[in-house]
Amino acid sequence: MTMIGIQFVRRAGALMTSCALLFGSPLAAQGAPLGIPATRAGSGTSWMPDASPMHAVHTAAGQWMLNAHGTAFLQYDRQNGPRGSTQFGSINWGMLMAARPMGGGTLQLRGMMSLEPFTVGSSGYPLLLQSGETYRGTPLVDRQHPHDLFMELAVQYERAITKDLGISLYAAPVGEPAVGPVAFMHRPSAANDPFAPLSHHWQDATHVVFGTVTAGLFTKTFKLEASLFNGREPDEIRTNFDYAGRSLDSYAGRLTWNPTGQWSVSGSFAYLHSPEGLTPDESQLRIGASAMYARALADGGSLALTAVYGANRHDGGSHLEPSYLAEGNVDFRARHSLFGRVESLKKDAADLALASSTSITSAQITEFVLGYAYDLNTTGPARIGVGVRGSVHLIPNSLASLYGSNMPSGVALFLRIRPAAMATMGAGHHDTMKQ
Repeated sequence: MTMIGIQFVRRAGALMTSCALLFGSPLAAQGAPLGIPATRAGSGTSWMPDASPMHAVHTAAGQWMLNAHGTAFLQYDRQNGPRGSTQFGSINWGMLMAARPMGGGTLQLRGMMSLEPFTVGSSGYPLLLQSGETYRGTPLVDRQHPHDLFMELAVQYERAITKDLGISLYAAPVGEPAVGPVAFMHRPSAANDPFAPLSHHWQDATHVVFGTVTAGLFTKTFKLEASLFNGREPDEIRTNFDYAGRSLDSYAGRLTWNPTGQWSVSGSFAYLHSPEGLTPDESQLRIGASAMYARALADGGSLALTAVYGANRHDGGSHLEPSYLAEGNVDFRARHSLFGRVESLKKDAADLALASSTSITSAQITEFVLGYAYDLNTTGPARIGVGVRGSVHLIPNSLASLYGSNMPSGVALFLRIRPAAMATMGAGHHDTMKQ
C-alpha cells in the first residue's frame, strides 16, 4: 500500500472511531439529518441555497435512495487569434449517489466520472488566457485541462447528535476537501456554461484531489468543516490514481452560513503542499469567500447568482494574488436560459507562458461571457438543449501582439443533455419531476 493509502486508512479510521464515541445516545433520524433538504448539497461537502434547482433522476431500491445526475455538452469551440484554436469535443461529467439510513443517521456513497480524457483529449479544450496543470511536461496555456476519468469516489456519513446539531464525516480516495466555493460545474449559476472560469486555479481547482478526509459540525444554518488532503493537483495521465510519493500533506477549513433558503455564504482557507508537479518545492496558501443566491420564478423557472473571491499566496510571496468572479443563470418560460460571467484576475508571465526575454511580469485580465440555451423538449426524464456562448477579454496592450488584439474573443456552439429539473416538495418529502 502506498504512503497516501496508509495515511488515508488511518485518518479515516480515526475519524470514524471519534464519530462512534459521539454517538453514545442514539437519536432516530427522520429523513435527512436536521431536516436539511437534498437541494442544499453542492460538490464534495459544500452547501448551496435550499432553493437551488436540482437536475437529477431519483428512484428507490429497498432502503436505498438512488440519485443520478450530470451534464454532457457536445460543443464546437472556436478561440480566435494567434493563440486560439478550434475543436469539436465533449465536456461532460456524470454522478451516481446511493443513500440509506444507518445507525440513526444517513450513509451516502458517491461515484463521479468524466469521459473528457477521451472526448477532449489530454491537452484539453481551447480557452483563451486559461492556465493550470500540464501536458507533455509543459504548462497548459490557453487551454483548459480535461477532468480525470475518476472525479469522486467517496463515502459520507451524517447524523444528528442533538435536535439542533449534527456531525458529518467524508472520506474519499478521490474527492473534494473543504476548500473554496461549490465547484463551477455544480453551481446552478453556471449550469448552462460548458467552460471553466479563468480563475479556476485561484478558487475551486481542488474539487478533484487524490485522497481527502473531512469532518464537520453543522446546525440547520451553519456548517464548520476541517479537511486533510493530498495537495498535489492531478497529473497529465487522466485515467489513473495519483498516489505515488504523496501523503495527506495539506489542510483546510471552511465555514458556511445559510441564513435563508435563498442564500448560502462561505469562507475558507487552505494550505496546499507542493500542488504543482513542475514546481514541487513551492507550496501555496489559498483563501476564498463566496455568496450564492437562488430562487424559483413565477413561470416555473429559476434564478441563480454566485460571487466568488479567491486568492493564492506562493511560498516566499509577500502578497495575495486575488481573483474575482460573478456569474448568473436564469431559466424562464420552460425552454429558455440566459447565462453570463464576469471575472478579473492577474496572471504572471509563467501562467501565460511568456518568453523569458519579455519585460512583462504580469497582466490584469478581465473576461466577459454571455450565453443563451434553448431546450428542445419540456417533458420526459432528460432535457436536450442547444446554445451559444461568446466571450470577450480585456488584456493590456503589451499582450495584444500575442493575442492579435487587446480584446481577444471566443465563441462556442453546443448541444446539452442533462436530467430534467426536480420539483422539491420540502424537507422530508420525495422530489417529483417537472413535466
